[in-house]
Amino acid sequence: QVQVVESGGGLVQPGGSLRLSCAASGSTFSINTMGWYRQAPGKQRELVARITSGGSGNYAGSVKGRFTISRDNARNTTFLQMNSLKPEDTAVYYCRADLFVLGALRSYWGQGTQVTVSS
Repeated sequence: QVQVVESGGGLVQPGGSLRLSCAASGSTFSINTMGWYRQAPGKQRELVARITSGGSGNYAGSVKGRFTISRDNARNTTFLQMNSLKPEDTAVYYCRADLFVLGALRSYWGQGTQVTVSS
């Protein structure tokens, strides 16, 4: 059984920073890609940032230059450093881990963590 758990959300003022963490654990697996998605009320879930096993990251245009994704392969963990936060960044942030489990590539989602940007 694979578990994906996010942490680090909260309330922050515009212009502030937050760091999200996501850890995958459980059954034997190898990590392919890990990514962060977000869903604001009334909107579809969208990709925020994604990082490959080799460390290459790509970002949504709305967060490029403000957010940085990184990973610690030894701890099966990915991080999202969010700077210069804006009210429009308010959403539930979800981590998705694409893992090779018993030779098959599968996607696992975390439960989500709320990020609220407000004065």
